[in-house]
Amino acid sequence: MKEPVCVEPMRLEDIPRVLEIERQSFSTPWPRDAYRRELTENRNACYLVARQDGVVVGYAGMWVILEEAHITTIAVDPKRRRRGIGERLLAALVEEARARGARWLTLEVRRSNHAAQALYRKYGFREVHVRPRYYSDNGEDALIMWTGNIWEEPFRSRFETLKARLAS
Repeated sequence: MKEPVCVEPMRLEDIPRVLEIERQSFSTPWPRDAYRRELTENRNACYLVARQDGVVVGYAGMWVILEEAHITTIAVDPKRRRRGIGERLLAALVEEARARGARWLTLEVRRSNHAAQALYRKYGFREVHVRPRYYSDNGEDALIMWTGNIWEEPFRSRFETLKARLAS
């Protein structure tokens, strides 16, 4: 029987596994030292891992600057997708953003990544802008998505309902 997925802060020793998932998930993965710098030098950074049976199965990160939390990445091991791991990571980022005093969350997502967009919309993100040809690997557009104020209704009640469903 598998352990439940737990979400916790990323540690330096998690980086090799994070990089494996990164390479399987993105056509232009971050450089090898990027996560090390994020964990050791960026005071605004928050990086989390999802762990199951002692193995990192996903990760997520954001930067919190003043009242804005910018989600920089979310990825799940391709063999473990469609099991709620990405959603758990997103919910944990929202909680961490609130703990750090953010009022809004924002992110960029590929126009073709409909699964991620559906998850973000479920959590109250909406498309506010398009960055044409944002992604350097293929010139694909990025959709810029934002939440409303995460401290106000309806975001708070929606988030608490979704978080309760995740826990059950």
